[in-house]
Amino acid sequence: MKHLFAYGDEVRVTRAIRNDGTMQGFERGEVLIRRGSTGFVREWGTFLMDQIIYQVHFLDCDLVVGCRQQELLPASHPWHAGMLQFGDNVTSLQPLAVNNEVVVATGDVGRIEGTDQGEDGNSYTVTFNGRWFQVPATALRLLESAQ
Repeated sequence: MKHLFAYGDEVRVTRAIRNDGTMQGFERGEVLIRRGSTGFVREWGTFLMDQIIYQVHFLDCDLVVGCRQQELLPASHPWHAGMLQFGDNVTSLQPLAVNNEVVVATGDVGRIEGTDQGEDGNSYTVTFNGRWFQVPATALRLLESAQ
């Protein structure tokens, strides 16, 4: 195993980092760091002798979180994914129709089920009222209370 990042390297997380129960003051499963956020490597080590774990300081929220190597990429690499992530609650900014019948009204609440759709991460798989839809990012807004 060879580590990719060193002390002081700026890195970006490629997926949401949730509390696995080891962060006091946060509920288990709560989002600690949103995907796309950047932080700086403080140190690295191994877990179970087969995974490299980096201690990353995220300055925006002043949290130091352990991240697996596969969850990180250099901050200098292009990042095209949208800001919404799996599990986010969103509201529809416009009605959605199937066969010219409106099935999702403006303001209806849905949940992100899939991300990184499209070349620029500009559409999402969203469930509204138990139905799945492919929705452009411009038609969705993150519900702030869901963070």
